[in-house]
Amino acid sequence: MASLFTDIPETLPAELFETLISSSTVKIERIVSRGHASPAGFWYDQPDNEFVLIIQGSAGIRLENNDNVITLKAGDHLNIAAHVRHRVEWTDAACDTIWLTVHY
Repeated sequence: MASLFTDIPETLPAELFETLISSSTVKIERIVSRGHASPAGFWYDQPDNEFVLIIQGSAGIRLENNDNVITLKAGDHLNIAAHVRHRVEWTDAACDTIWLTVHY
């Protein structure tokens, strides 16, 4: 047994990515962000679909070719299809944003 809320470092100079479970067809990760965002000009372009769920905190995600930032808060989820370029515009600086992601 484990908890998504434990073993988070006091200092977090970069986002924390932790694989919880993986197989040849799925990877489940915990990501912890603390005011982090994607670097300027950087876009994720992943070969697999990605389901993201915000457990705690909040974040803004931008999909390429879309001027709107999607705001996600605790309990909100989003499915991002493979090769849809996206970036994290912001994460909550007042508390840790804990994501659960499923790459499939």
